[in-house]
Amino acid sequence: MLEKLEGIDQSLFLYLNSLRADWLDPVMWYFSSIGLMIPVFAYILFYSYKKKGWPFMLMILLGLGFCILLSDRISVELFKEVFQRYRPTHNGEIGELVQTVIKPNGEEYRGGLFSFVSSHATNTASLAVFTFLHLRQFSKYWVFIFIWMLLVSYTRIYLGVHYPADIIGGMILGGSIGAFLYWISLRVNLFKWKNNE
Repeated sequence: MLEKLEGIDQSLFLYLNSLRADWLDPVMWYFSSIGLMIPVFAYILFYSYKKKGWPFMLMILLGLGFCILLSDRISVELFKEVFQRYRPTHNGEIGELVQTVIKPNGEEYRGGLFSFVSSHATNTASLAVFTFLHLRQFSKYWVFIFIWMLLVSYTRIYLGVHYPADIIGGMILGGSIGAFLYWISLRVNLFKWKNNE
């Protein structure tokens, strides 16, 4: 059963990874990069301040820090290092079929050795869920944050370094972390932001 599911996962990956265009390579690389996090963070913080003021924005900033810290460490140390599933680019069975991109420095991008779960998907899902739960009454926000999460996650397949199951697993893990931190933030109530809700 597991072998059949893995076969489906690999087939779906190869299909999605093949849907490429040369002009999209730098776009997908940028959307997958850490550099994109800066304007996204700025937008989240500005939006938080605009809707509920400084104390709430500071709480969101603290929450974002914990989201990244927990998501990154848990996805690597409790998943990648435990399951040790080879990335598509390092998989001896399909590695030659994977379409990769060339990094700005001219090197082929192949990623690290292990893939399950995707840290990008985990990080973005934790941020999306944590901030969505705090800002869900503002309908325009959730559209932006979840489109961003899905786009960043898809870039990992496009770049050839994650299977769909890595992305789904990362989203579930990240969403759980974001929801947990939201629950914690309501109990701690550090800046009394609930008074402004």
